[in-house]
Amino acid sequence: MFNRICRNLYPSLIITLMLPLPALAIPAITCHCFTDRAYDPARPSIADPYFLATTANSFFSAAFGVEKKSIVIKKQKGVSADDLWIGYWLAARSGVDPETLLEQRKIKGSWRQVATPLAIPVKSLGGRVAETLNNNFADERLTNAVVDELLLRFRFHSEPELVILRKAGAGNQELIIVALIAAKTGQPAIQLYRDIKEGRTSWGALLQRAKIEPPDIQSEIATLIKTASVFSSS
Repeated sequence: MFNRICRNLYPSLIITLMLPLPALAIPAITCHCFTDRAYDPARPSIADPYFLATTANSFFSAAFGVEKKSIVIKKQKGVSADDLWIGYWLAARSGVDPETLLEQRKIKGSWRQVATPLAIPVKSLGGRVAETLNNNFADERLTNAVVDELLLRFRFHSEPELVILRKAGAGNQELIIVALIAAKTGQPAIQLYRDIKEGRTSWGALLQRAKIEPPDIQSEIATLIKTASVFSSS
């Protein structure tokens, strides 16, 4: 039996090995699907990746005025989160279509080469973003600068609080979700983050405590941004 199975496998194995490498390549598609999307007290951290991702996507959607679904689809097709944050930030300040800028990033190889011809004034570009571009730092640092500018602009964090959270190790998704929970509960964001970092709780548990249900995250984020925008314009 074993010999017969092997004889049947050999031809397909040989054909596979003879294929050129491009034929074996797997498309660079990022899975943005989550099996666990609800808080489970028995496994309190199981849905945290989903809560972090959907909160960040909701913030992106409200901040740039784009459909959340379109951002998720782009990520599923392989567009990196870094490129989306940076591309849409530059698009909002230059008037150039974000798709055009994302294509230019592929061609030119760096966001600095894309941004320089746009000649966006520093005040509009944002001091953090301008400094990061001028120093030609990695895309991750440029993304952090974009997210920081947005968090401050929409009053999700004060500048001192943002500095403390960054120094404590908070990433972009964590900065967004902890701001939402802090706004709903009135608790200091840094204490909430420390509770997470030291393993005393989970994002799902904090959302439950704040009475924020997963389907309501997008509307909660949108309300915070709308409130900040009205306050800034008044």
